[in-house]
Amino acid sequence: MLTPLDIQNKEFKKGFRGYDEQEVDAYLDEVVRDFELALKERDELKTQVVEAQHQVQQYRTLEEQLQKALLVAQQTAQEVVETAHKEAQLITDRADMEGRKITEDARAAVRTVEEQAARLRSELEVFRAKTRSLLESQLKILEAAGEGE
Repeated sequence: MLTPLDIQNKEFKKGFRGYDEQEVDAYLDEVVRDFELALKERDELKTQVVEAQHQVQQYRTLEEQLQKALLVAQQTAQEVVETAHKEAQLITDRADMEGRKITEDARAAVRTVEEQAARLRSELEVFRAKTRSLLESQLKILEAAGEGE
């Protein structure tokens, strides 16, 4: 590849009726300036390309990290939902068991009250029968005492 120095140091053979030396030198100077400018721009563009590639790599790394973070967040959310479902099922099961126990306790209490009521009715009947018998015997005694007067 030609360098600006190669262009500047290039010497042409002189011939009869050749080109105007000053015009050729002026043109070569202009070519050297343009070539130097083009090389400088090329070097700047190479630097920009390297920087852009570096930024792209950083963005890819960031994207990869974000995808991993998103995946972890999705997994965590799924675990939270599953845990919540399990806890809800446990709470429901416990509530069902407690409800059954309360119902059984209430039924047992009702049976106890019914048994006590039946026993009290029975005792009341016995009391009435004894009281009636006592009153009847007292009446007979009074009647007998009234007849003997």
